[in-house]
Amino acid sequence: MSFYPTYLCTKKYFLPALLACAVQAHAQDVPRIFPAPAPTAIDTARGSADLTDKQQFANPSVLGMGPSKGIILHYERTTPFSVAASSQVAGVSDYNTDAKRNGKLIFKGYIPAWNRPHLKVIVGLNYDREEFKFREQPTNYGLFDNIENKGLKSTGVQLAVIRPVDAVHWYLARVKGELSGDYTSSTDIGNTNYFRGSLEAFYGWKRSPRFSWGVGFQYGYTFGRLSLYPAIIYNRTFNDRWGIEALFPARVSARYNASERSLFYAGYTVDGFNYIVALRQELPLGPGKQPLRSLELRETEVKFRLRWERELLSFLWLGAEGGYRYNHAFDAFDRTNTDRERIVRTKLGGAPYISLEIFAVPPRKLLEKAGVRR
Repeated sequence: MSFYPTYLCTKKYFLPALLACAVQAHAQDVPRIFPAPAPTAIDTARGSADLTDKQQFANPSVLGMGPSKGIILHYERTTPFSVAASSQVAGVSDYNTDAKRNGKLIFKGYIPAWNRPHLKVIVGLNYDREEFKFREQPTNYGLFDNIENKGLKSTGVQLAVIRPVDAVHWYLARVKGELSGDYTSSTDIGNTNYFRGSLEAFYGWKRSPRFSWGVGFQYGYTFGRLSLYPAIIYNRTFNDRWGIEALFPARVSARYNASERSLFYAGYTVDGFNYIVALRQELPLGPGKQPLRSLELRETEVKFRLRWERELLSFLWLGAEGGYRYNHAFDAFDRTNTDRERIVRTKLGGAPYISLEIFAVPPRKLLEKAGVRR
């Protein structure tokens, strides 16, 4: 999946056990603007004891961005939609049905492993689960029954590094490894076939406290299959209300700062998933080919979205999102034989979706006590 959370561009994150040391590192003289910047989106390291007042370090964040996220709990669900599976090989039938719903539960947590003005290292953990509920249960169609009974899961760990060079230039890199598929037992978890890896890196320029951009690449599954493609980070706050946050081509969002405690976003995201799905019965493919015991499921979707983020408590925010999901691909491939041919092409109908999210941020009182104002 694509990656550019604002926590990378900040100096501290919400973890109760680390707040004591976080407060000291945040003690800086940040000018108050409207709308207020992200609570930890600090553009210089003037407050650090080992630096002079003239030394500054750039990062990808800009004033006006939303609060950095430390712990995230997210649930998403669609309305019913059509499902049409078309066989691409002999021995597999076509199948049409409806999905009553498609739901996703996502948990993420981020831990600052190293935090210095000139180097920040973040460790991230995630657990995602996607479930389908079809109209007929069971469907008597092997791929769909496997998906419905087991669900599709991703459990991962990632390491992100931001390296400010000076007051203008910065580097950003991230590497991630995860298990992705319908694994259910300790035996499955130890199966390397479920392992997926991704990598991205950027070099950027901080033109002002309100404008930062960078160029680089992403190597991962944003478009369903493992691929390498160029990417651009573009974060800019135009005035006291409007801004844009983009990791093109994966996502672009316009931002409207209604107040210190309320932000609105509008834009699109491209999400890609790559799962290994085990088959209950071997699937023969004919002479010269090994029978299949598993399939590689490649999913790509585009979401056109409206999002609202609101502060509930000084350390807790709510995110509510709605929009329309367009499914570009949901296809199963042979991962056993060298030709990697497509076995089933599936078209999922477009559908409206909604999501709710609760996320924790650095507490307001502790930041204000340290001299950092939102």
